[in-house]
Amino acid sequence: MSVQGINPRNGQPVGEPIAETSAAEVDAICTRAQAAFAVWSRTSREERAVVLEKIAAALDASTDELVEIADAETALGQPRLSGEIKRTSNQLRLFVSVLREGSYVEATLDSADPGIVPPRPELRRMLQPLGPVAVFSASNFPFAFSTAGGDTASALAAGCSVIVKAHSAQPGLARATAQVVARALADAGAPAGVFDIVYGTAAGSSLVQHPAIKAAGFTGSTQGGRVLFDLAQARAEPIPFYGELGSINPTVILPGAAADRGAEIAQGYAQSLTLGVGQFCTNPGLTFVPKTLAMELADAVAKTAGGAMLTARIRDAYVSGTQSLAAHAAHIANGLANENAYGVQPQLFAVDISTFAQDMEKYTEECFGPAGLIVTYDDVDRVLALLGRLPGSLTAGVHAAASDQAAAAKAADALRRIAGRVIYNGWPTGVAVAWGMQHGGPWPATTNPLHTSVGATAIRRWLAPVTFQSWPDALLPPELQEGNPHQIPRRWDGVLGAQ
Repeated sequence: MSVQGINPRNGQPVGEPIAETSAAEVDAICTRAQAAFAVWSRTSREERAVVLEKIAAALDASTDELVEIADAETALGQPRLSGEIKRTSNQLRLFVSVLREGSYVEATLDSADPGIVPPRPELRRMLQPLGPVAVFSASNFPFAFSTAGGDTASALAAGCSVIVKAHSAQPGLARATAQVVARALADAGAPAGVFDIVYGTAAGSSLVQHPAIKAAGFTGSTQGGRVLFDLAQARAEPIPFYGELGSINPTVILPGAAADRGAEIAQGYAQSLTLGVGQFCTNPGLTFVPKTLAMELADAVAKTAGGAMLTARIRDAYVSGTQSLAAHAAHIANGLANENAYGVQPQLFAVDISTFAQDMEKYTEECFGPAGLIVTYDDVDRVLALLGRLPGSLTAGVHAAASDQAAAAKAADALRRIAGRVIYNGWPTGVAVAWGMQHGGPWPATTNPLHTSVGATAIRRWLAPVTFQSWPDALLPPELQEGNPHQIPRRWDGVLGAQ
């Protein structure tokens, strides 16, 4: 069996087929990763930072070659893909800064105090890498959430070895990217086996069940993620499974904002809904709007263009999803049609808030692609009463004017309970690579709302705490030694600082 890339523009095979990885090969790769972890996890933070810098530079230097392969397998276009490579190399550089700053290890020191009850011994606590981890590539971000994406970058930074499961829609790109990463690692002197890649659905299942694997990261469909999550939990030794799954990303447009800048909001909505043919996990799928603004949004969507979706399966799911919406809501706008093999057109649906409230589950299924549902209202209090009942999402947003501040505060209070990121007067598409980013949320947005897959704290997923009690200073990790040789931020006897 093999995996074969398909050009979404014409539906024809592109590149050479790549053989699926057998169970025996998965076992051998995991065994090598386990041996590499023993070495990689003991390298210094500075050594790992230098290696990540070399991977970032190698990706940048390979931009033209990788974009050509990616465009053939995704139809996302050169400008988008070139920008995504830069985002990917910048993710690696973010974790370089995380490593050098050092606070991510959460170094915590307590001095001995025999005079309290109970007596306290000397305690030194920090986070340490878990072990080899599995990373499942996403199709909609073929660089940033794929072979060398944020999961791989953060796990390597943490000191874990990484095995990537290539997305079956982009095998050629996965192989080419893996070769770039592997060469950079070898040139930097990283241990053999610290990074590898497998192909095929069966290989992915074998990977998440292998006893050497200590955690897994996934970005993809709720159905696929749930299958892997269940496998991870059914193991003799269950492991953390960090899945980013489905999200409707509710947005509330308040009356004052609609009155003050309705045309601007409509244009921004249409752009966000259709960006990348709607294939963003942060796509604004559900929007609450005053009835007076509904047709302005419809007019804006009608002017947008369709495009090719990533795979035939994603296109078919989009068609099915829009048919389901059409059965329960008014179909109020079509964007321009697209003639590509996997081409689709943007669509907009509407339902009034009374109908929506009667059967919310019917209207809160994600329809992945450039389709949106707007819920029209006259009374904003009815909207505010419903927000806390919505399913978990990656993002939620509020558009407000000065006259809307009381309602905006109430909306924020409800939305912060169901979303990992709450946006004011902006649109959710686009996830900044930064220390303060939270890209996660309650189920079904993710399998674990405590963590993020983007931003500096994404490294926390691949770490677990250990406490050293009453050990000689010379035998402690540098992060916990008395003199703080690396001058990282630490908490000592409850006081946070570089001490």
